[in-house]
Amino acid sequence: MTFTPTDYKPYDFANRRHIGPSPSEMEEMLKVVGVESLDQLIDETIPATIRQKEPLDFGKPKSERELLWFMRQVAKKNRVYSSMIGQGFYGTVTPSVIQRNILENPAWYTAYTPYQPEISQGRLEALLNYQTMVADLTGLEIANASLLDEASAAAEAMTMARRVSKSKANAFFVDENCHPQNIAVMKTHAEPLGIEIEVGCPDEMDASRYFGAIFQYPGTYGHIRDFTGQIAALHKVGALGIVIADPLALTILKEPGAMGADIAVGSTQRFGVPMGYGGPHAAYMACRDSMKRAMPGRLVGVSIDSHGHKAFRLALQAREQHIRREKATSNVCTAQALLAVMASFYAVFHGPEGLKAIAQRIHRKTVRVARALEQAGFAVEPEAFFDTITVEVGPLQGVIFDEAARQRINLRKVGTTKLGISLDETTRPATI
Repeated sequence: MTFTPTDYKPYDFANRRHIGPSPSEMEEMLKVVGVESLDQLIDETIPATIRQKEPLDFGKPKSERELLWFMRQVAKKNRVYSSMIGQGFYGTVTPSVIQRNILENPAWYTAYTPYQPEISQGRLEALLNYQTMVADLTGLEIANASLLDEASAAAEAMTMARRVSKSKANAFFVDENCHPQNIAVMKTHAEPLGIEIEVGCPDEMDASRYFGAIFQYPGTYGHIRDFTGQIAALHKVGALGIVIADPLALTILKEPGAMGADIAVGSTQRFGVPMGYGGPHAAYMACRDSMKRAMPGRLVGVSIDSHGHKAFRLALQAREQHIRREKATSNVCTAQALLAVMASFYAVFHGPEGLKAIAQRIHRKTVRVARALEQAGFAVEPEAFFDTITVEVGPLQGVIFDEAARQRINLRKVGTTKLGISLDETTRPATI
């Protein structure tokens, strides 16, 4: 039996049959607009000054089967590491029932709250569960249906504080223990608004100089601090206190509302949403009831339909850009709905006691690592921590960092003599 080159050609008959336009359709369309080719159409419609001069070089086209094979070969080159960098991104276990029925279910694919939301009662109910979860964890009355990520949520909280604050100051205090990406995004957001950002130690903060302040809880290097005193000082001068809080840590730590915080933000990534190389993840925002009309994002509420039955709907939409235009509370009038729903169902799946047990287990693993390092002669800080520690290793930083990489473990370099280690629910005894 003989074979010809045509036996090995890719076959994607479905593409030619179902994905248009076909060559004959293109010819007809070009004739209608009065040109003979696509190149002529581009020449007559797109100025040469904004066009790429060199031709696109994508290589030869691949069929669907060829592309899948190629992508599998590329994926085999990946090296899977245990990430202990922390900084707001942690390994998490996605329950298979959530992965199959939410993440992989086309009925939930949309990343947004729909533009005719009342037809999606199930999605709105799931988002209301998310808001309730966030309100319970933060100890604040109102939570929105999620924002884009923790860093941008921190920036939104800053601008919200400026709108609400009674202080006439134009400066905003940022805790030096905030995650670096949070500080960077707040600085970027503040510059065009004319807000002066000051990064410093909370103990040295002069509240009278700021319209608001933001604190990371726990801090980026692991510190757990009670900011009740700092927030009380801010309130005395009409300023607002904001806390960026880890929701899993809040299952066993004092909530921001109990500290007197006016606004709380953070990421719900570690509630069953994979790290995904940095995103996307659902951020949360919660605030006091008196501030709800200044809050960005979408709010799901409970109402009554025309038949007198309970119904879910988007509430307080007059805050949003499609109604108030340039006077809206924010240009972020959306939600990471798919990721928020996953986080919501993760909390439902485990329940309050289950979430607390996960947090306690992570803390015990971190204590085990800290004690072992201390016994080996290394200085470990802080004294009070949840899942993150910082280890003084001196001139051994590079050696230990490289050896950890060889063991497929990513650590965080802190300065030139320290290493940061963050544990999560995926950290196994063998890794420890």
